[in-house]
Amino acid sequence: MPLRRVVTLIVFLIGLAALILQFSLTIPLRISNGDTPLGAVVFYFSFFTILTNLALVLICLSDLVATRWLAWFCAPVTRGTAASAITLVMILYYLLLAALWAPEGWFKVADVTLHYVTPCLYIFWWLIFQPHGTLRIRDIPLMLLPPLIYLAYTMIRGAIITEYPYPILEAHKLGYPQVALNVLLVVIGLVLLCGVVVTVDRLLVRKNAAAAF
Repeated sequence: MPLRRVVTLIVFLIGLAALILQFSLTIPLRISNGDTPLGAVVFYFSFFTILTNLALVLICLSDLVATRWLAWFCAPVTRGTAASAITLVMILYYLLLAALWAPEGWFKVADVTLHYVTPCLYIFWWLIFQPHGTLRIRDIPLMLLPPLIYLAYTMIRGAIITEYPYPILEAHKLGYPQVALNVLLVVIGLVLLCGVVVTVDRLLVRKNAAAAF
């Protein structure tokens, strides 16, 4: 089996296992705290970390299985978007969220895997095995679109049910001006990460081309 396929399969299995583990922990806990099964599932998928890790799993699956419904996950822009988004997840969690709770047992395993292990594995996979040279600066607005859609959904949902997945978005506690500032800083950071991804994509092509000589 080619090395790329082996690594892709490893990233896929670890990412899928982490998502299933987190699901098996979150749903019973939410239900025990009075939530409905549907509400617990919606809550699980309300986290950007979960959605981004799910995207990584589907990207790896699209690399393992040729099927039309996964075609979007094969696109270089999609895979570059995932690289910038999962890097953002890892950085923000380390800087802002990790100190807010101390998970133990399987919660700790899921936490570390989703926020550190799968991001590092995917970034390695993207750098080494993903074809490079197609991303452009003009792709950055498209790369920003999925996170911005998520943000809009999260703020609308939060305004309706007064529940937000992350403390920096809690408008009912912080006020909308502070949340707007927090969001602006995060978006600026994401733009920079998208720029880094595009730049690295271009540099890797030049490096490979130079190595060919």
